[in-house]
Amino acid sequence: MRQRRIAATIGLYAVYVVLLVVFLFPLYWVFATSLKTIPELFHSPPVLWPKVPQGQNYNHVLVYTPVVTYLKNSAILVFFTVVGTLVVSIPAAFGFSRFRMRFSRQAMLGVLMCQMISPLVIVIPLYNYLNRVHLLNSYFAVILVYIAIQVPPTVWFLKGFLDTIPVSMEEAAWLDGCNRLQSLVRIILPVSVPAIASATVLIVIESWSQFIVPFILLNSDRLYPVSVGLINLQSTSDVISTHYLAAASILAVLPVVVIFVVLQKFIVSALTAGSVKG
Repeated sequence: MRQRRIAATIGLYAVYVVLLVVFLFPLYWVFATSLKTIPELFHSPPVLWPKVPQGQNYNHVLVYTPVVTYLKNSAILVFFTVVGTLVVSIPAAFGFSRFRMRFSRQAMLGVLMCQMISPLVIVIPLYNYLNRVHLLNSYFAVILVYIAIQVPPTVWFLKGFLDTIPVSMEEAAWLDGCNRLQSLVRIILPVSVPAIASATVLIVIESWSQFIVPFILLNSDRLYPVSVGLINLQSTSDVISTHYLAAASILAVLPVVVIFVVLQKFIVSALTAGSVKG
């Protein structure tokens, strides 16, 4: 029996290792490519790691390409998307969690149905509408669309967490003179910090990687986020630039990885420091 458990554990970890290699090898290959010389790009057999890593490839990308501008644009879009999504989603999730309305279940199903609609389906009608109201090629329109895309899954996620918070905590706040809004701000939000941080991570990842919406709604190179800018960078280059494009791709992924690592630590610390017993 013990040998079977050991064999099952070894097999399970072997599967984990295989999955880890499958998912991480493409990222490793892009990183290795970003450090290669031009001859190493076309060497046969392929070079797994450059003999002399070319760190100047990153300097070239930062100095001679508009990648920094693309990263700033993405940061602006993601920041306002996170703020707007949380401002809308937190009260909505609180209302669905605490108020018993006649059609609340149907309303939540409607929110779920909105989540299932792909941006690819709505972006062409949106283009026509925004063109009529003269909002094309503006951050405002893109941010509104981003928020509309992110609100449904965020409401569902936050509602599930708020359902686990005992109502008795709010009732105690009401006895102390708090109203609904004050209990939300003073009681619910501090307890919900782990869920809000998790939702923020999801919003950042989804918004940072969004391609279809900015590609259709923006037509100015100075406004492109990094997801669209990388495609534009490749199409406008008249020299061999695979290693430069790989370096730009690593720079594009790095902010999301850093945000995920930082907020992941924050989530774990919040969960261990602020447990609630009801």
